[in-house]
Amino acid sequence: MPEMKPQVYKDERPAEYFDRFHAAARKGVGWTYPLVRLILTLPTLLIYRLRAIGVKNVPKSGPLLLAPNHFSQMDHFFIGLYLRRHVRFMAKSQMFGPPVLSYIYKHGGVFPVRRGHHDEEAFKTAYTILDQGGMVLVYAEGGRSRSRNLGEPKPGIGRIALEAGVPVVPVAIHGSAGVRSWKRLRFPKVTVQFGEPLSFPADDHPSREHQMEVATEIFDQVRAMYTALEEQGRRNVIRALRDGLPAPESSKTSPES
Repeated sequence: MPEMKPQVYKDERPAEYFDRFHAAARKGVGWTYPLVRLILTLPTLLIYRLRAIGVKNVPKSGPLLLAPNHFSQMDHFFIGLYLRRHVRFMAKSQMFGPPVLSYIYKHGGVFPVRRGHHDEEAFKTAYTILDQGGMVLVYAEGGRSRSRNLGEPKPGIGRIALEAGVPVVPVAIHGSAGVRSWKRLRFPKVTVQFGEPLSFPADDHPSREHQMEVATEIFDQVRAMYTALEEQGRRNVIRALRDGLPAPESSKTSPES
């Protein structure tokens, strides 16, 4: 496995530095979003053999929260490729800085969250977009898993689901843990599966325990889809769904058992 740089969890830049990115995200998506999708679509389909399952589970309009697992910085593109709607991404603030990338993010629907801080501005931006009828992606694990295994859910996804009171679509991304192997000319086969929307009664002031309960329920669906793809392969998962059969069950023992 290639050596990875250590994670930087706390961004020391002042909150005011990111105000312009939040302001842009609340206004809408600019021209860089369709341009990046146009440039990346064919290479992504050919190199990573990307396929999507359950796209019909994503409503074509209305506020929506997408809750995927996260292995690679390519996950944004893998998810957005098969969706005609614009996906608005909550991303760690460390991604913002280099002028060209910052410009792309600013006009491409990406807004920052300052990890290591209690960043209420990121939540305000997410709620503003949802109030406008937009679709927001928040990684359920709160960041990228570097172990090549699924991580654990963080309460943030549960908080947004409860406070916004919008449907949540769990999303399993399988194969992207191997994206870094491109340096050895090894390209994984990537599958994105969209689960059926989940709904939770709105709660303006959910406790942390309630946030975690909802986050865990969402991520349990992500984990179930991911495990089926891992153990059965996407062909068998697609066949089971087409035939109206239940998803293949995991042969692994759950942590609770």
